[in-house]
Amino acid sequence: MRRLWGVALFATMMACGFAARAEQAEYDPAKVSESLKAIFQFGSNSTKQSLNANTVTLISGTIGGTYVQFGADLASVLDDGNKLRILPIVGRGSVQSVADILFLQGVDLGIVRSDTLDYLERKGFAKDIKKQFTYVTKLYNEEVHVIASKSIRNLRDLEGKTVSVDLPNGGTFVTALTVFERLGMKPKVVYIEQRIALEKLKAGEIDAVIVCGGKPYKSVSSFKDDRFHLVTVNYEKPLQGDYLPASLSAKDYPNLIEGQEQVDTIAVPAVLAAYNWAPNTERYRKLAVFVDAFFTKFPTFQNPPFHPKWKEVSLSAPLPGWQRLPVAKQWLEQHGIESVARNRFEDFLKQSPAAGKLQSDAEKEALFRQFQAWDAEKNARAQVRPAERQR
Repeated sequence: MRRLWGVALFATMMACGFAARAEQAEYDPAKVSESLKAIFQFGSNSTKQSLNANTVTLISGTIGGTYVQFGADLASVLDDGNKLRILPIVGRGSVQSVADILFLQGVDLGIVRSDTLDYLERKGFAKDIKKQFTYVTKLYNEEVHVIASKSIRNLRDLEGKTVSVDLPNGGTFVTALTVFERLGMKPKVVYIEQRIALEKLKAGEIDAVIVCGGKPYKSVSSFKDDRFHLVTVNYEKPLQGDYLPASLSAKDYPNLIEGQEQVDTIAVPAVLAAYNWAPNTERYRKLAVFVDAFFTKFPTFQNPPFHPKWKEVSLSAPLPGWQRLPVAKQWLEQHGIESVARNRFEDFLKQSPAAGKLQSDAEKEALFRQFQAWDAEKNARAQVRPAERQR
């Protein structure tokens, strides 16, 4: 009997052992995870070289902003084991990102605002800085949000009042000061991080907070206080050289806009920028790998669950005053994507009464910028309709 029990116990142990080995083989993460393989091969020169050769580092933006979400989206879609890895880094805003692209070792790409380089040159901080940069693509338009009490109806009502424009490293700081300068306004400007500034607004310590970011912007959409609203920013002529017309609605910000009301404002393009590396360098090669993956998989970004601002992005959209990364330009040309959709511009001109009154090149440029905003909005609506039909 004891021998029978012993045989049975041995058989049971063997069966458990086989099951454990089968389970281990079936669920061994090293078979599906390149990261675990890299850890297991720690110290291997080939692993080290592969990880570094195919990792593209992207400076995004501050926590809670649209740039950070775009960086996360890029990593989610484009990561491909050891073939390509996107490494997003939380940044400190558009001004700091310009410095990081220029000087921080290992940074390949960054998201910056189109008016930042002009601001740095205008203030004498840099000379011919645009020659050191290229752009992969214009991304989306970032709307200017001005939050103030309901007694403030228009941006110009903030003359002489205390206005927070975020910290000096950020793009909001650049855009707000540029707008005030263009309009000849002199508010009392303070530099306070946005979340803290919104609390100071509630406490009555400041009169307004300016936030520049792609709608719906998280800190703005979560702000709720019936005493405040979003203020109109008119598309005045001094702003038309650098900015685009835009609008905000209750759909974007139900806590700050009522019913069917729309609030006119302005927007500034965000740019996926890179240092102007020579084509025969290793850094340029990495950018080429990124461009091919990004452009090839681009349609994926324009569907849920990715940020709705991707629907505004047109890879072929030109960016006046900037030079496109050569490999990006080549990719677009090879795939038959025109730099300007001339027929859509003609449609826009037919719908615009201002088209027949154009006098100067500056006026034509301003109208072309309006066309870009119109075209982006049209593309966004076209992307939304198929999704609505499927519901």
